[in-house]
Amino acid sequence: MSEASSNLARYDGVRYGHRAEADALDELYKKTRGEGFGTEVKRRIIMGTFALSAGYYDAYYKKALQVRAKIREDFDRAFQKVDLILTPTSPSVAWDLGEKFNDPLTMYLSDIYTISLNMAGVPGMSIPVGFAHGLPVGAQLIAKPLDEYEIYKAAKYYEEHTHWHKQMPPLG
Repeated sequence: MSEASSNLARYDGVRYGHRAEADALDELYKKTRGEGFGTEVKRRIIMGTFALSAGYYDAYYKKALQVRAKIREDFDRAFQKVDLILTPTSPSVAWDLGEKFNDPLTMYLSDIYTISLNMAGVPGMSIPVGFAHGLPVGAQLIAKPLDEYEIYKAAKYYEEHTHWHKQMPPLG
């Protein structure tokens, strides 16, 4: 979240991102960011900005960098034994649109299986693997850093031998 906060700061409507109509620069920044980012993105930016603020950097961001290094070491050890890792994409099936809007913890936990890839800098790809309770279920293929080609090959093979990518959940 700290890095998202830092990176999204450049989306000011001047050089990058959505640009709101405004008469003054401060108004442009406020309206652009208010219109251009959804509620959840704003929440994550605020949390990231807090973690980067004076007095909290060592307690949060610095510690997160140490955890990131440990996660990367774990992936490096795993890839000494295997070429690819297959895991669930999410701990649950999809929920109805807006259902978890007021439950940020559940929303964050739905990312739990994908966050480690981003932190470790390893590539991953989600693929459809079936349905549960009428809702799609995904799995993710994970590879060594810069080894995206192996993921593409495995996903292509899987797609050629299954038909999940052609099936749609019932609407309604």
